[in-house]
Amino acid sequence: MGNSISQQIVISGVGGQGVLFITRLLAEAAIMKGCQVFTSETHGMAQRGGTVLSHIKVGDFSSPLIRPFQADGLIALKPENILQHGSFLKKGAWIYVNSGKKPDTGFDARAIDADALSLKMGNPKSVNLVLLGFALKGEKVRQGENKSLFCTFEDVKSALAGQLKGKKEMLDASVRALETGYKASEKM
Repeated sequence: MGNSISQQIVISGVGGQGVLFITRLLAEAAIMKGCQVFTSETHGMAQRGGTVLSHIKVGDFSSPLIRPFQADGLIALKPENILQHGSFLKKGAWIYVNSGKKPDTGFDARAIDADALSLKMGNPKSVNLVLLGFALKGEKVRQGENKSLFCTFEDVKSALAGQLKGKKEMLDASVRALETGYKASEKM
């Protein structure tokens, strides 16, 4: 398929936050772009609020797991997930985190209070999509390095439409959450 995209991303949160859903959306976006994609998840005690960790590799890879110090980026649905899973990040990696303040990590970290924004929208379960929308607005090129996801807002919106086909109300709410995060990044 000749696509030269190559990216390794770790997505981390706790059970019920939608880590697996945004992993599925990103994987679907990669497939729609004609890219090879691998995903892998670790669920722990997810049903009891335990850690959920997801790996997504887009490009020419032969296994789904990301080795330590190899990930291009981390999407963290809780600030403490950075400490838990920061060891996956390579030098120069980026982080998008759901937090009221920018964490001091040594990495290029961007924070958005997705909890507050989703509550303001009246949709507290949309934290994952608000954070994903924020991450999609990442800088395309910064200091010679790519600081963004491999896909665009429109790619993920199309994947969302496919995942929620026939569920118009849920799709509309999900797109609103994605847009909220995306637009919030313009103000930062």
